[in-house]
This record gives sequence, C-alpha cells and structure tokens, in this order.
Amino acid sequence: MAGNSALYLRRRFTNALALTLSTMATILGLIFLAWILWETLRQGIGALTPKLFTKITAYGEDGGLANAMVGSFIINLIGILIATPIGVMAGAWLAEYANRTRLGESIRFLNDILLSAPSIVLGLFVYTIIVLPTTAMTSGNTTFSGLAGGVALALIALPVIVRTTDEMLRLVPSTLREASLSLGIPQWKLTTQILMRSARSGIITGVLLALARISGETAPLLFTAFGNNYMTVNPMDKMSSLPQVIYQYANDPGEGMHAIAWAGAFVLTMFVLLLSLASRLVLSRNKVSHD
Repeated sequence: MAGNSALYLRRRFTNALALTLSTMATILGLIFLAWILWETLRQGIGALTPKLFTKITAYGEDGGLANAMVGSFIINLIGILIATPIGVMAGAWLAEYANRTRLGESIRFLNDILLSAPSIVLGLFVYTIIVLPTTAMTSGNTTFSGLAGGVALALIALPVIVRTTDEMLRLVPSTLREASLSLGIPQWKLTTQILMRSARSGIITGVLLALARISGETAPLLFTAFGNNYMTVNPMDKMSSLPQVIYQYANDPGEGMHAIAWAGAFVLTMFVLLLSLASRLVLSRNKVSHD
C-alpha cells in the first residue's frame, strides 16, 4: 500500500510539473505574440490610413501598398492552386496505397526534408529552371514574373499539404475502410468520396496553414517575382509582393518609408494570425461534429 501511495504521489507531482511547464510555455508564447503585434502597430500606426490600401508604392512616402497587396494575393493564389491538388493527391496516395511500405516511408522522409529546406534554396531552384531558361529565349531580357514566384511558393506549401493530408487520412478509423470495401466499393471511390470527406476539415486546415506559411516569404520572391512599383495583375510580368516591399522600405533611410514598412508588417501579421485562427476553428468544428 505504501508503494502504491508513493507511486500515486510521484505521478501527481509529475503531472502537475508538466502542466505547470506547459502553461508557462503557452503564456510566454502569448506574451511574445502580443509584443510583436503591439510593436508593429505602434511603429506603423501613423501609416495605417486609407491610402495604404489605395495607393501604389511608386509614390514613395506618399504612397501605399495597394500594388504589393494585389501582387501578394495573386502570387499566393497561384502557389496554393498549384500545391493543393498535387499535395492532396500525393498525401492520399501515401496514406492509402503506399502506407507502411518502404517506398512510402522513403517519400515521407524526402517530404520532411523538403519541408525543412531553406526557402531561398527553393527560390534559386525556380530561378534556375524557369527564369533563366525563359530569359535565354527572350534574347537576354530577364523574365522575372509572378508565375515564377507562385511556383516557388508552391514548392514551399506542397510538403505541408502532403504531410497534413497523409496524417489526416491515416487518422480515419480502419473500420470505415473495412465496411466500405466489404460493400464492394472500389479503392479510388473509397478514398475520394468517403475518406476525404471524413478528413476534409483536417485537409482544409493543412491548406490554410500552408497559405499562412507562404504569405510571409520574401527570399524566393526576390529571385522570381523580383518586384514592381506599379500595379499589375498579369502573372507573366514582374510583380510586387508585401514581404518584398516591407524588406525594401525597411532598408530605406526615410522615416516615412519605415512607417509604411511597419504598417505592412502589421497587416501581414494579422493576415497570418487570422488564417491560423481559421484553421483552428475548422478543426475544432470537425471535432465537435464527430463528438
């Protein structure tokens, strides 16, 4: 009895210690998040005016970030439209056709490497396979473009979507698969019409997290989209983006440019925060509906 009592007390102490450390880590993370939001808002509140969203960067300190916001929207949209179908199909194949095979484990390992690859390396890769060849075909005129930027961001988003889709499909109970197959449903129909519907909230969460991941990327876009001080919606042209303009304005000696950069950083931070909250909301609603 004494031994059981000592074991019980030790487990309670371990549980209390782990709970305390987890709570402290959470509070510390929230403090840093609040600090980042407050600092970006404090530094950029002077530039958070309507002209920030209506004027382009060509006006300098009297301008705004309209072209950068439109460019970011187009480039991110291209990236997520490329990465989502490929990532979902690859994740479904890993979960349903290559699960627990040597090939599947090798692909998961390579996907994890791509997940942790520096974004600048992916930007240089796209620069080599898209920008340079098209430059050679146009007699030396450098062909930076929003499309090349979207491809670079797609390579960053792809492993996130693959990993999330794979994990979400493997969490679906095996009894659902067995019941469907016993009714004579083909494997492809089971995967696309039953399993993906069951895991769709998790897959959507992965897509939203991938979008949040690529929204703040700067380095790949410097080698691909390059930037443009004027408004353009043609993905084959040089295209501005919010992270690239923030980087450009932060290096400018003018205080007015710094305020615009801080305002852009605040807008970008809030966008990423809202995407993360939306992904959590989608996932929590799915848990409630299953319960």
